[in-house]
Amino acid sequence: MSVVSGSPQRVRVAVVGAGEFGRNHARVYREIPGAELVGIYDNNAKRTAEVAAEFQAQIFHGLEDLRGRVDAVSVAVPTVDHASVGCKLMELGLDVLVEKPMATNLAEADALLETSRKFQRILQVGHVERFNPAVLAVEPIVDHPLFFEVHRLGVFTPRSLDVDVIYDVMIHDIDILLALVKEQVTEVKAVGIPVLTDKVDIAHARLEFAGGAVANVTASRVSTERVRKMRFFQQHEYISLDYARRDALRVGVKKPGPQPEFAFEKLQAPAIEPLHAELQAFVDAVRTRRQPRTSGVAGRAALEVAARVMASIQEHGERVQLLAFSAAQKTEK
Repeated sequence: MSVVSGSPQRVRVAVVGAGEFGRNHARVYREIPGAELVGIYDNNAKRTAEVAAEFQAQIFHGLEDLRGRVDAVSVAVPTVDHASVGCKLMELGLDVLVEKPMATNLAEADALLETSRKFQRILQVGHVERFNPAVLAVEPIVDHPLFFEVHRLGVFTPRSLDVDVIYDVMIHDIDILLALVKEQVTEVKAVGIPVLTDKVDIAHARLEFAGGAVANVTASRVSTERVRKMRFFQQHEYISLDYARRDALRVGVKKPGPQPEFAFEKLQAPAIEPLHAELQAFVDAVRTRRQPRTSGVAGRAALEVAARVMASIQEHGERVQLLAFSAAQKTEK
């Protein structure tokens, strides 16, 4: 029986996909009051059995097995399968949290949104950094920011290599920027190159918003260090977020001029694991039927900007190769 608004009933959940992400979802569901982890499904039977045993959950042998036995599902399968699995689960009457990026392209994202509307299902996208305490701390003080500097750098791991770094890493910051600025992106300029894979592994984008705000965003999965930081500037203020430390600092100008005075304030940030906050929000949305903060619409908006970044990278790459070819021709002459 499905959970209805106002019901004290526990939300029965399952996890589809038993990889690293899926295992973490299973772990956290076991910690959330009001949620009951029922089972795990993955097409890798061995991995399914391992995760199910670790968290005392049932083993499901197919998506159809979930019908009527759970209320909501985390989808942590490869990106290429997000749309087909997510749509199938919603057609079975289940609410869905699909990991980011929500789909491989906008047509698939639209299919997820249409299925959500048709079957009146909750659709949440796993933009977990929106639940980072640092982001939660700065949201109340955002006041027409005009300039952002964002760096999200990580060392290479053999994970999520089915997508370019824009969809794997940068999309987190695109989603956060859209949430903070609340304006359309009017211009995109980007560069990016493969380094260790056949996908783009490091990229830089310049985004301009309708109101004039500008964001410089750098993402890498082949760095020698781990950096996850955002800085932004608004009138008489500078705000710094550290996603890894999960904290934020506000620096205000108390006295402008040649001998300025500054006020430093460490913003109050909730002491919570972002994934725990994300899955708690999903369980709450399932119970109340209210749209989650990282809804399917928000996920599509981030995917659309990410696609524009990728298109700009491809256009730049073609132009650079053309210039290199032209220079080589001149050298030969």
